[in-house]
Amino acid sequence: MSLRLLRAIGLAALVVRSAAAESPLPAPLRAGAATAVITPRIGTVMNGGTAPAASTHVHDELHARALVLTSGTERLAFVQIDNCLIDRPLMDVMKAQIHAATGFGSNQVCIAATHTHSAGSLTGVHLAEADDAYRAWIPGPVADSVRRALNNLSPAEVAWGQGSLPQHVFNRRIQLKPGLIYTNLLGQTGDAVKMNWSSPSPEDRDFAGPTDPQVFVLAVRHLDGRPLALLANYSLHYVGGTGSGHLSADYFGEFCTRITDRIGASRQDPPFVAILSNGTSGDINNIDFRKPRPSVPPYAQIRRVAEDLSLEVSRILGGLTYSQRIPLRSLTAEVQIAVRKPTPAEVDVARRLLNGRTVDQLRSWSEIHARDQLLLDQYPDTLTLPIQMFHIGPLRVAQWPGEIFAESGLALKKFAAPSPLFNISLANGWFGYIPPPGQHALGSYETWRLRTSPLQTNAIPKILETFHRLLEPR
Repeated sequence: MSLRLLRAIGLAALVVRSAAAESPLPAPLRAGAATAVITPRIGTVMNGGTAPAASTHVHDELHARALVLTSGTERLAFVQIDNCLIDRPLMDVMKAQIHAATGFGSNQVCIAATHTHSAGSLTGVHLAEADDAYRAWIPGPVADSVRRALNNLSPAEVAWGQGSLPQHVFNRRIQLKPGLIYTNLLGQTGDAVKMNWSSPSPEDRDFAGPTDPQVFVLAVRHLDGRPLALLANYSLHYVGGTGSGHLSADYFGEFCTRITDRIGASRQDPPFVAILSNGTSGDINNIDFRKPRPSVPPYAQIRRVAEDLSLEVSRILGGLTYSQRIPLRSLTAEVQIAVRKPTPAEVDVARRLLNGRTVDQLRSWSEIHARDQLLLDQYPDTLTLPIQMFHIGPLRVAQWPGEIFAESGLALKKFAAPSPLFNISLANGWFGYIPPPGQHALGSYETWRLRTSPLQTNAIPKILETFHRLLEPR
């Protein structure tokens, strides 16, 4: 063998060793999961409707469900909370308590609400304000859920996969037939779409946007093959049909029970933890406007959706390939969005309409709208939104701080391809519905200037631009 060839072989070996030194294998994965009960006392105010309602019964316990992943010095935590809405100030308090208890930085923690409409009120919306006692109490058990998950850390493997469940997701914004004059719940005309609350009806034409039927699963198991935890994701607002005054985790909680039983993980030590996160479902519900809604007993539809979802997740789990060495990374950014504030003249009109009445004397949508104009008038001119992205190997987890339309989530998935990505909405804060500009132009409930939709119409383009930056490097 020539001296020149020997030198070439030696140089090639040096290059390989240098590349290996620069890109070491990720540290072995460790994972832990746990839950904490966060059910409020009976009598706690609920905010799932337009007016406050006092809870009268606990149908099923509400939970904070935590999953912690560590790889060397990198750490990530997911916490899903059975609640309707959690504003950023309260999310920040929760993250501060998690940091004090565990050392996790704010950017390493994804806290999100499931969006059950049958939970204690933590954030004011419509005519319901936050239950102050519940709001003050809940950060403690939320932090405990992460501490317990850390206590359960053990060597683990992770995998992910996706499926589809289209039969339970429908765009709830309905195009109106041309030429019809439609009066919305504010007594106004001019909307080009309506909510499917009153469907089917003669003015209905077609769905005003897409759905995202994808079911995504991030699965974690012990090295001996026992399931440790799973984080599923589905873009369905909520199901509802609970008992009057009942506290319930809706289909999110029912799914967790059913998938645990289905995969035979009910009696493990430490316990297996199933978690269901809400995707981009701001304009998606469980109602097909083309068909009359059948009358069913309370919880029947919740159970139907949860059963079908557990079957699909079980099918996905059967085809996964696991890995123990996965790099972790968290990226975050802040985006300032202007608030849609009323003019002084609009504030004056609202004040005259309310005529000094207290909130318990208000009922109609026009009165809700008028009250919200007075509240929005006190908002700052801009709000700062946290935009967060977790990298788990090639997998991306985008965290949106509001109720996001399906088309926005689909657009981000398309941009991220071929890297897999799923979206968690209502994460790290709540800034109302955040429709894309084209949907803003069509009108209807999600676009009305209320506390439920306070941001300017350019919010989604700015948020997507920020997510695009957080996706790099791929």
